[in-house]
Amino acid sequence: MADDVTDLAARVSEVIGDRSAEWDRVGRLPGEVLRALAIEGLLCPQTSSRYGGLGLDSRDGGELTAHVGSLCSSVRSVMTSQQMVAGSVERLGDENQRARYLPCLAGGEIAAAAFSEPGAGSDLSAMATTIRAEGDTVVIDGRKTWITTSVYADLFLVFGRFGDAAAAVMVPADTSGVIVEPIPEPLGCRAAGHADLIFDGARVPADAVLGGTGLPLPFLITAALAHGRMSVAWGCVGILRSCLAEATRHARNREQFGVPLAQHQLVARHLAAIYTAERIATRACEHASDRWDAGSPDMVTATVLAKHVSATHAVSGASAALQVLASAGARDGHAVARAHRDARLMEMIEGSSEMCTLILADHVLATVD
Repeated sequence: MADDVTDLAARVSEVIGDRSAEWDRVGRLPGEVLRALAIEGLLCPQTSSRYGGLGLDSRDGGELTAHVGSLCSSVRSVMTSQQMVAGSVERLGDENQRARYLPCLAGGEIAAAAFSEPGAGSDLSAMATTIRAEGDTVVIDGRKTWITTSVYADLFLVFGRFGDAAAAVMVPADTSGVIVEPIPEPLGCRAAGHADLIFDGARVPADAVLGGTGLPLPFLITAALAHGRMSVAWGCVGILRSCLAEATRHARNREQFGVPLAQHQLVARHLAAIYTAERIATRACEHASDRWDAGSPDMVTATVLAKHVSATHAVSGASAALQVLASAGARDGHAVARAHRDARLMEMIEGSSEMCTLILADHVLATVD
């Protein structure tokens, strides 16, 4: 990592400390921890310095995300949400909206991106939430499900149908008609503040619609999901690095049949597998970030590939690490136990592994002779 990113990573480590296991058990992140990270711009580090952000490129932002992911996937999930919202504002908003929202997101406020619905998960074209204009306001009606960070959010970026097109609108969490229903005991990222959201005639000013007009739904979704997929991909690299460190430490120190576990070839095989998974995931993420920073036309495909590769390898790597640690890693709250649950969730969010596979297959059919 670059020196400045190393310093930022050290600051994150200082704020998070060794409390991730406790947060996972109670299913809650302390408000002061999230505020500390948000105020210092660490939850959306790629926000332009023009708007008060840290201005990291995708490669450095990714390495910081991986570090957060190695410490606490729940904090990394909040970071993903924040970066998705900030990235969407920067990409879709007009200059007034960027000047209004980005300094807040890079300086203390927390936001969640509301995509999925009970009837629209991978098939976001089935989205039923509506955003309709009424005078100088817009009114939002609909239901969103499993929206990360919602419990902590000051702002929601809500995606919905807008006439014959679609729109993304910034909605303060304290708006009348907004109801937050926390999801109890989620499988993974237990402290990430997952919740269902109800919008019952929630009304906000019309200038809260990013760009001020309706846009094609695929364009809106692609613009926002790209940030989320990159963050998840790098976060999975962090999961793998944590698993590799825990498994290696245990294999060196635990003895069976008179020798350290690491000297048993079948155990060594697991260590090699985790290391291989981490290297493959890292290289896929580095490639995608380089494509992103270069503004390459293939950055969307590279991002999908990085998310798919990193998530699937995080699952296999966490499983191998649990096999090495056995009962030592099966205790609730242990880093490997958390990784095993958290990684499994990464195969479902921001585009399931099945959807990523279909997207990549379509790319192959369209580009390979």
